[in-house]
Amino acid sequence: MGGATGCVFCEIAEGERSAHVVMDAPDVVAFLDTRPLFKGHTLLVPRMHFETLTDLPAESLGSFFGHAQRLAAAMEAVLGAAGSFVAMNNRVSQSVPHLHVHVVPRNRKDGLRGFFWPRQKYESDAEAAEYAARLSGALADRA
Repeated sequence: MGGATGCVFCEIAEGERSAHVVMDAPDVVAFLDTRPLFKGHTLLVPRMHFETLTDLPAESLGSFFGHAQRLAAAMEAVLGAAGSFVAMNNRVSQSVPHLHVHVVPRNRKDGLRGFFWPRQKYESDAEAAEYAARLSGALADRA
């Protein structure tokens, strides 16, 4: 569907690489970050390969950020987060050169300070799958 050769996120979007999918929509896919800041940390990517926000067509912006908004709401509803951190890097600090938004559940005094972010691990693949299922279920309820 317009994937770039060797792009990990394109492979996930095309179903060629496994991921804990939270949202599967015609224009985007969202999945759990494998190195989350906090459990439930989700990456939202367009299915089409765009490297940065400036590459995304203007007519796609509303839909793309509407999906980010839904993810943020789901985190509060099903993960008990007090809020969320929604962020995007463009080129600098962009570990995968495919446009993606981080949607991270947040709580007061959770230890996240500035841009020195301690990463966590899921205890198991089953725990990651459970987080993905909870978020996915909440998104389906809000569709």
